[in-house]
Amino acid sequence: MSGPIRAVALRCWRPIAARAGRAYIAGPALGDALERCRRLSPQGIGATIGYWDRGGEDPRAVADVYLAAIAAVARARFDCYVSIKSPALGGSRLLAGELLDESRRRGVRLHLDALGPETADATWSLIAEARSRVPDLGCTLPGRWRRSARDAERAVARGLGVRLVKGEHRDPAAPDLDPAAGVLALVDRLAGRARRVAVATHDAALARLALGRLRAAGTPTELELLLGLPAAPAMRVAADLGVRVRAYVPWGAPAIPYRVSDARRTPSVLWWLTADVWHGALFRIPTGPTWRHLAAPAPPVHESDSRAAHRGMALAMRKPRRAASPLAHGAPALRRIAADRATKITGSSRQEEE
Repeated sequence: MSGPIRAVALRCWRPIAARAGRAYIAGPALGDALERCRRLSPQGIGATIGYWDRGGEDPRAVADVYLAAIAAVARARFDCYVSIKSPALGGSRLLAGELLDESRRRGVRLHLDALGPETADATWSLIAEARSRVPDLGCTLPGRWRRSARDAERAVARGLGVRLVKGEHRDPAAPDLDPAAGVLALVDRLAGRARRVAVATHDAALARLALGRLRAAGTPTELELLLGLPAAPAMRVAADLGVRVRAYVPWGAPAIPYRVSDARRTPSVLWWLTADVWHGALFRIPTGPTWRHLAAPAPPVHESDSRAAHRGMALAMRKPRRAASPLAHGAPALRRIAADRATKITGSSRQEEE
């Protein structure tokens, strides 16, 4: 594609991607993410908040956003931690040190996200320095990367919390690795050894296998779900296994948790994009059971109480509705996307997941 044509294509694409990506963020401001977390907390759902920068932002400004998030979580009265993307800090050890010191001072848990394979060495170098400064630190291991087996051993040795994802970016050295099989291989390596393991996937079948193995080994575990993706099937699995659920709640720049370039292999990606542009919250209202009983022991819930709690959780998880689109009452094929997408997209968007 020539330069001028490519530039025109990008100008046309950006507003479409931004509109579709709004479905996967709480809003542009930190307060939007905190409000969503407050709505989830009464249902026994924990939270992770993460800032999605626009790329190319000043590292100092990004660090200040993270510092504000750490301070806000310290004041909050709900279960939440802060997930950061160290490349957004421009490789500055000084800025990273500020975040680590603030996290330790305020007693807020930090997690270092995985992005592309090319950033992994720098992230693990930061982890090596950070572990002695922060008592509770987490890392992400993509099942799609061959190096994750070695990194899992590092995580165990350093006492890190681990988030397992399939991974959006392929390993250049092993592009054909099966991400689901990779996640299960990491589960087997970590079970009974890791400090804690979060399984970040919307793939209900994978969640059942991974969470079941971790539970059997006595490893503290939870299911982590990205705000905006279909949640009900995976949440039912967590309920069956007695595992808590945590929502990853981003704020900042809109982004879609899939690559349109994958449409050649997965044509339904184009349907997902259409649904996100036109339908907004339609595919993001969970229909699973309440999670209040997973947060603390409770007496049996009567059917009427269960229905009320169910409605409360649906209101907490969904995005505010926009005006109905021309497709809102038609296109049955689009309505099947929710079930289809739940098995084909998992975990963390620009976070790290498809």
